[in-house]
Amino acid sequence: MSTASVPPVPEKSKTPAAEYTSWQRLQLWLITWAGYLAIRLIGITLRFAVVIEEGGPPAFNTHPLILCFWHRAIFSSTYVFRNQKIGVITSESFDGEYIARVISKFGYTPIRGSSSRGGVKALLYSRRLLEEGRTVAATTDGPKGPVFVAKPGPVLLAQKTGIPIVAFHIAVDDCWTLKTWDRFVIPKPFATALVCMSRRIDVPAESDTARLELFQAEVQAAQERVRDFAEANIKRVGRSRLVLDRI
Repeated sequence: MSTASVPPVPEKSKTPAAEYTSWQRLQLWLITWAGYLAIRLIGITLRFAVVIEEGGPPAFNTHPLILCFWHRAIFSSTYVFRNQKIGVITSESFDGEYIARVISKFGYTPIRGSSSRGGVKALLYSRRLLEEGRTVAATTDGPKGPVFVAKPGPVLLAQKTGIPIVAFHIAVDDCWTLKTWDRFVIPKPFATALVCMSRRIDVPAESDTARLELFQAEVQAAQERVRDFAEANIKRVGRSRLVLDRI
């Protein structure tokens, strides 16, 4: 796959010339370190089980893939997929800034942009990372919802690169659920987490608008399917060891 057709993109995808007040810089520093420490300290106590659909990746560190998940699972996902040099699409908002700073500490590459701002730049940089053999992940109902409604960016990215899409969800048996638009989940220490990954979804390059809409519906269905399976089966997962199974 040639990268010659991809316009040059800066090495780091950042918010353009973002300037913050002293109070905002302090907030960013506090939130970044609080988020990093919370994920690090709680993450090392979690017990994980992994279930993968037939036709899915052989393991959850496979490259390259386009990973799709819901915004509410950012906390657990950051720990599970850490240190794999995965590119993660984050918005160019203030919230996106501290998310980018936190995930950078876990070995991710922030890709700044979203459906509402900087989307073309984010797609170009994502394409570059995929063509380098890396994985790109996106919260498809981010940055502000509606909750559990997938946006089309990953499908367009899959069409342009030939890289398959895999949806995943992480359910936790003991957690705090925040009263936010995304129903954000923070696992409690020593909780069990079930990672459920879908089969691959391949989007042919020659797909027209009607076919792209069908693939978008397939991604939506896959994200709902792995979410529902993980949430329905988390109580059945043992706490003694990592379980890798297929459904």
